[in-house]
Amino acid sequence: MTDSADPLAQGYRRFRDTKWPAQRDRFIALAEQGQKPHTLVVACSDSRADPASIFDAAPGELFVVRNVANLVPPYEPDGQLHGVSAALEFGVKVLGVSRIVVMGHALCGGVAAMRTGAPDSCSDFVAPWVAQGAPVVRRIVEEFPADQVEQAAEEAVVRLSLDNLRTFPWIAEREAAGQLILSGLHFGIADGMLRALKGPGRFEVLG
Repeated sequence: MTDSADPLAQGYRRFRDTKWPAQRDRFIALAEQGQKPHTLVVACSDSRADPASIFDAAPGELFVVRNVANLVPPYEPDGQLHGVSAALEFGVKVLGVSRIVVMGHALCGGVAAMRTGAPDSCSDFVAPWVAQGAPVVRRIVEEFPADQVEQAAEEAVVRLSLDNLRTFPWIAEREAAGQLILSGLHFGIADGMLRALKGPGRFEVLG
């Protein structure tokens, strides 16, 4: 990152010149006191749907977990490697977040792969990962008109992840006790609008 034309180096210089001085005290406090984020966000890795930008969040406010298609697998403490589950456990049990948000988005390639299959070059990890959402997406394809399938499938995957969150006993217990709120969102890339899950299946634009 020494090349002056490197976009990462350019971004770092802008950060050091503008954002760091403006938030120096906050960073120092975070270093001395540790983090205490209020919300854990499960979002897609898509470069167009960055939670910190969408929520205009300051450093230390969000604990973010990103993966292909914002998926949360079910609770499965089998001693194997579970990155999403590990982040959930740390965020809930150690950091004590008061809210978990699952944020899907428009034009999601991961959800599209649940409909049409993962690219042939991505059979090692992407194909088995998105397969966990394929059954709910297939139901959407059968139930919705073709022009509504894309968004309806993206919303269905958000609901799937919320359902799977509730299979974690320490999440379900905290939610039942009113200590933890679970929310579902869908971000429109082209219009910048957030739509929130209301009730069992309806997404409405946030005011």
